[in-house]
Amino acid sequence: MIRAATPADAEAVAAIWNPIIRDTAITFWPTERSPSDLAEMIAQRQAQGFAFLVSTDERGVTGFAATSQFRAGGGYARSLEHTVHVAPGQRGTGVGRALMAGVASHAEAAGARLLIGAITASNLPSLAFHQRLGFSEWGRIPEAGWKFGRYHDLVLMGRLLPDG
Repeated sequence: MIRAATPADAEAVAAIWNPIIRDTAITFWPTERSPSDLAEMIAQRQAQGFAFLVSTDERGVTGFAATSQFRAGGGYARSLEHTVHVAPGQRGTGVGRALMAGVASHAEAAGARLLIGAITASNLPSLAFHQRLGFSEWGRIPEAGWKFGRYHDLVLMGRLLPDG
C-alpha cells in the first residue's frame, strides 16, 4: 500500500535511509538523519505541497519516496527532484515502482512538468531502474559529490510528465 507519510513514520524512514547514508555513496548526505529531523522534513514537504510517501505491508514501512523543487526560484516551480529508497528485502518486488507511480501522480496533480533524479553514477541499479520507468539521462556532472574520501560523478535523469 502507498500512502502519505506522517511524522510517526519518521523512525521507519530513518531505519531505511540511515544505512544508505552511512554505508554507501548512493547519497552524498554526510550524516545520518534523526527521526525528529525526518518528522520535520515530512511535515515541511507536505506543507509546501510536495509528496512524501511511504509503502507499507503488514510488517510496517517498506520504502519511501519524496519530491522537492529541483532548484530555488519561481521559474523552477514545476520541476521536481525526487528521492526513492526501499528496504533491502523489498528491492526488486515492485515497491520502488509503486512509490514512483505515486510520486508521479502527486506531481502531475500539482501541475509539475517533470521529475528529475540525481543519481550517483556508480549506482547502476538505480540508473537501470529509472531507465525502466521511462527516465532518460539528461546530464552528467563529473566529480559533483564527495564521500568516503573521493569524488563521485552525478547523473541527472529526467522524465516529462504528461499533464504538467
